[in-house]
Order: sequence, then structure tokens, then C-alpha cells
Amino acid sequence: MTAIVPSPRLDSAAAIAEHIKLLVAMDPRLTPVWEKAGTVQPRITAPGFAGIAKVICGQQVSVASARAIWARFEQLPGALEPQSYLSLSEEIVRASGFSRSKFATVRVIAEAMVAGALDFAHLETLPAAEAVAYLTAHKGIGPWTAEVYLLFCAGHPDVFPAGDLALLKAVGHGLGLDARPTIKDMISIAQDWTPHRSAAALLFWRYFAVLRDQEGIAL
Repeated sequence: MTAIVPSPRLDSAAAIAEHIKLLVAMDPRLTPVWEKAGTVQPRITAPGFAGIAKVICGQQVSVASARAIWARFEQLPGALEPQSYLSLSEEIVRASGFSRSKFATVRVIAEAMVAGALDFAHLETLPAAEAVAYLTAHKGIGPWTAEVYLLFCAGHPDVFPAGDLALLKAVGHGLGLDARPTIKDMISIAQDWTPHRSAAALLFWRYFAVLRDQEGIAL
């Protein structure tokens, strides 16, 4: 029998399903999680400057708030290109809903890109750990931001944003743990899902959404 060779990018439902099949074979505890979650769709957004700005926009705010802020931000002339972003004042950017720290972080990214110190095409060629380190070397970019960028903008197959609250809740519930895992615990648990950690993250996000929306369970 020919072995399944999963797609290197999680940019389609079929690619995600391939990875989840291999993931569940590795960890059968995830079988009921997948049954509950159903089909897991890709969540790919634009890579590069616009993509990471969108990830930063969504930090520590609700999904609804992030969407509203982003809708205002992306209408600002020049907001989605690094060179032109540098011409925007803090007042203009913050009027869209960005905090002072988010304005500053996006500016750091824009400056690094203009200077040639941050190359998103190069980033996509790196293994997960190196890619995270490459991004977090820039002030204001933490592990969560780097991992979410890699997952949703680069379609990287093996990252797991262990600091994401929804994932911590969903994994605790889905695996029947006595308590919600800590970030340290989550990193250790997810390590066993290598090289399919991104599929695991997408699976548990979907699982979380199904329980919340269909059954009204407060995780």
C-alpha cells in the first residue's frame, strides 16, 4: 500500500484532511474530536506585510472586534504596504482601532521589511522553530503572533499556538483532562503531534466552535 504523503501546505480542506488522518492514526484519542468537529476548512489569508498586520490586529480582542478594526484599517490609504505604512501617523492608525503598541509593532515590521531585514518569502522556507525565531527577533512579535502567522498566512503544516486560550480550552475538554492545560503542558502535548501540529490546531479550533455554537457549551 502506498503511504499517504500529505501536502506541505494546509491550504485546502483535502490537505487538512490528509494531515488529520495521519494525526488521528498517531493519537486515537482525537477520533471523537474529529467526529464532532466534522470537515475542517482552511483559513488562509494574505501572506507578507498585510497578513502579519492582520494577525497583530486580532491579538487579545474578540473575533468580532478584530474584524471591525481590520475593516477600518485596510481602508486607510497605504496601510497594507510597508513603505507607505511608514508615512501614516500614529493618530490615523489608532483611529481605526489599533492600540499604541500594535501601531508600533506594525511599524517595526514595516521598517524591517524596507531595510531588508525581514523577508517573508525566506520565512516560508524555514522549519517551524527557525521561522518562529526569525519572526520573534523583531520587537513586539511574540510566539503566538509568529505561530498564527505561519499557520494562517503561510499554511505551515507543523505549528501549534500553545498560548491560544480557545485551544487550551478545547484540548482540555477534547482529551478529557482534569484541568485546562497550562501553556507549558500544551507545548508538551502538542509535541507528540509533530509533524501535524497545524492540523491539530485547526481541528481543535473547529471542535471548540462546534461545541460553542451548536451545543452552547461554555468551555
